[in-house]
Amino acid sequence: MSPDEARRRPPTAQQFVLGELRRAITTGRLRPGTPIRQDALAEELQVSRVPLREALKTLEGEGLVTYKAHKGYCVATLSLDDLREVYRIRELLEEEAVRRAVDRLTDADLDRLEAAQDEVEQAAEAGDVLAMATANRLFHMTVFDCAGMPRLARLIRTLWDTTDAYRSMYYGDAGNRERVIKEHRATLDALRRRAADEAVATLNVHREHAVTELESLLPPAP
Repeated sequence: MSPDEARRRPPTAQQFVLGELRRAITTGRLRPGTPIRQDALAEELQVSRVPLREALKTLEGEGLVTYKAHKGYCVATLSLDDLREVYRIRELLEEEAVRRAVDRLTDADLDRLEAAQDEVEQAAEAGDVLAMATANRLFHMTVFDCAGMPRLARLIRTLWDTTDAYRSMYYGDAGNRERVIKEHRATLDALRRRAADEAVATLNVHREHAVTELESLLPPAP
């Protein structure tokens, strides 16, 4: 490991492993349904099995991985019904968060949103799926956090966690990346004008596009 890598490494082995696993899932290196080979991962990350097991338990709690006796861990898969349910619940909760946020937005908040959007656009131009997913999440969570309702924001984050494994599928397409940029810009414009109805409507369309694109990639419920 280089000195720069060592300085960037989180303070605990578990946090390091957790970050690396999330990165692998978000970028699509570990795709939905892929078995997680603990021995190979521990060797690759140069850690013991203990922090790896703890990280996997955390991801299981977030719905990103599943565990089956005699089979071990694998990246979680969603059915069409699962996806639609997650996005429907997000729609309900995020509308409340956006409406609350509009009443509380400050110029500093808008500056932070603009900075996050700049990162989204830079990552999209570079075709960097992980960076775009990270910046996209920052953009949306900044809005939700401005609602001043931390429990609501935590619920929304949990729902986002369950679909992280599919984000690389959506952002992997250049047309989708371009669409995300346009929809973010429209959302930001509505927020600047404190137009709550317009912001909610734009984000509803934003989610619907993601669902439509992902529906063709997911298996139907058994």
